[in-house]
Amino acid sequence: MSIASTTETGAAQRGRTRVTSKALNKVVSAVTADALGVDAARVGVELADHTGALALVVTTPIRIVSLDRVSTDNSVVARSGGTILDRAGQAQTTIRDRVSALTGSEIARVTVKVSGVTIQPEERVK
Repeated sequence: MSIASTTETGAAQRGRTRVTSKALNKVVSAVTADALGVDAARVGVELADHTGALALVVTTPIRIVSLDRVSTDNSVVARSGGTILDRAGQAQTTIRDRVSALTGSEIARVTVKVSGVTIQPEERVK
């Protein structure tokens, strides 16, 4: 990203703004955690160059409803956002769009590796 500024003589100077890999890791972790309902500290991020754009690999658990709940009510999967594969696919798009918007980086691809599950606790209706 280039930024133009003006000196005292009125001549335009060009500069660069760099986003460090540590900052990118934090942004990708936070976006991934938000998209999948998990703690950002449990999200692993790998950044790579892919023909001048970023390739992201995120390793994360995913939040799911309990299997007991699924066995008693098949529609709970649809209400919770779909299957694990569906939600991982939706997360890829969300991560690509939000990280690009927040950092200004071009994202070539996003790979989501599901490393485990976090059971979503049952909520009682009052």
